[in-house]
Amino acid sequence: MCGFVGGNDPDWPYAEALETIRHRGPDAAGFRHEGPIHAGFRRLAIIDLDDAANQPFVAADGQTWIVFNGEIYGFRRLRKELEARGHRFRTESDTEVLLEAFLEWGQDFIDHIDGMFAIAIWDQRRQQLHLYRDRPGIKPLYYFYDGTKFAFASELKAIEQLLPSCALVTDPTALYDFLGYRYVPAPKTQYRNCYKMLPGHRLTFSAADRKLGEQQAYWQLPTAVDDRGWSVDSAAEELKFLIAQSVRDQMIADVPLGFFLSGGLDSSVVVASAALQNADVATFSIGFDSDEASETPYARQVAERFGTKHVEKILTQSEAADLLPRLKSWFDEPFADESALPTYLVSRTAREHVTVVLTGDGGDEVFGGYNTYQRYARYAEWPSWPQAFDRAAVRLKRRLHRRSALHRVVRVLETGFSSGIELWSKIMVGMPAAAKAEYRTVFGVPDDYDDWWHFRRYWRDDLPLKTRLQYLDFHTFMHGSVLTKVDRTSMAVSLEARVPLLARNVIEFSFSLAEDVRLPNGEAKGLLRHAYRDVLPPAILQRRKKGFGIPQYYFGDLGKGIPLQEHILHRLFLEPRQANYNAAL
Repeated sequence: MCGFVGGNDPDWPYAEALETIRHRGPDAAGFRHEGPIHAGFRRLAIIDLDDAANQPFVAADGQTWIVFNGEIYGFRRLRKELEARGHRFRTESDTEVLLEAFLEWGQDFIDHIDGMFAIAIWDQRRQQLHLYRDRPGIKPLYYFYDGTKFAFASELKAIEQLLPSCALVTDPTALYDFLGYRYVPAPKTQYRNCYKMLPGHRLTFSAADRKLGEQQAYWQLPTAVDDRGWSVDSAAEELKFLIAQSVRDQMIADVPLGFFLSGGLDSSVVVASAALQNADVATFSIGFDSDEASETPYARQVAERFGTKHVEKILTQSEAADLLPRLKSWFDEPFADESALPTYLVSRTAREHVTVVLTGDGGDEVFGGYNTYQRYARYAEWPSWPQAFDRAAVRLKRRLHRRSALHRVVRVLETGFSSGIELWSKIMVGMPAAAKAEYRTVFGVPDDYDDWWHFRRYWRDDLPLKTRLQYLDFHTFMHGSVLTKVDRTSMAVSLEARVPLLARNVIEFSFSLAEDVRLPNGEAKGLLRHAYRDVLPPAILQRRKKGFGIPQYYFGDLGKGIPLQEHILHRLFLEPRQANYNAAL
């Protein structure tokens, strides 16, 4: 796992910018200053620890180079194919395999690879820089463009360091969006002219004329049902095989490797799959100050079942309070998933023992595990109420403690009497449009601005209901919140986090199944449970989904008054600029 920064201005402070992401790669640093594109790279050495595998990595002809953050699954199989086509290799790294694949197939090389990656390839002959982001959006990739100046980086903080402060102007619609989504949705960042690469997309910058093309999708999530007539039993066996293959591919490392084990189904499946392949498994769990709030008892059951070397850590209330301000340094822009705090702590604990972990992230989106799907289906049958009632509900909730019984009743009514995308936004704990109304004036957001453009872009009325919501989650919440959280908090301690349930063949297989096969009898993750019915303990298989969030009492007075995203926006991002906090309340 690594980090990079680059751009087309020779006077930018690339070394200083690279230093801001040292945590992504503490093992080595390198620069490439020849030509019109400059790049710096920090390496966390995982595969082929030799210095010859450091980046920027230059092709033998000196005309092409690459910086790459991530891991390519099954890269040794691809290497053999390239060797059969006449390619010769100087290292054992997946980086060199990527570069040789580009030299063999050009931009179509992306169709030959799978993995978690952010890639930048400079083609000297065509004077073009090509950027690519992995299909699910596991690894981050940012870029800045003002019409002539172009920059790219693994984290926003590197671009902030690279550019003069006057070049980065806050986008008020991004802050407004954050209140509704709890993250700044791609392709936006909190700055104008600065963007996130969309998952499964590529982008080309032409250095000769300083022109930037449009982001282009190179992959689409499949929605057509496979007509091979899968039964639940046959699909379960195939799924089990695909997960085993993915786990095997992702256990390749030249450094110590372990597993996050939450006690939930997804991480338990990954640990079980590794153990069944006779791997020497070390597992890491995080808990809270009571077993009622923690999943650690379930994690222990799995650890005992497979004889793992198990390590637990408890997140205390004082630690949570101390860590909350770090959200700004981890994410660089507003982000309101409090589970980032325990994820950081379990990452820090794991890093004391290993350099790589495998996680169960992505399983909910790929296999249909969220309770929100059932809630949406239930509330969708309620009638809608006028917006005036929404405004009244907002005013009433402002006066109530967020954990009070009356607050919960008002929230249920407010949610239940909504419909469509507005209903979904409330289920996802975003601030309703009525609650954000005051911010339109504060941020100067136009009256006709679409509060839910991000959800609307991926809303598919043609899909069955639960598949529709899975499809929406995959394209929004998963990479906008879940994968962003895991990447930033793990990389903050120089830990590589891999996600085997998001291998391309696992994703495509699950989404190609009819809904009644993927979710037999309407059961959340029904197929995944069926596949591991003889492997995992019944207590794990029969558990309802439990989020990784921090118990509300950990936040003390934060449970009273404004939602968490408002607190984060004001305390961490607006108040330092002396914004008028009271104007919006």
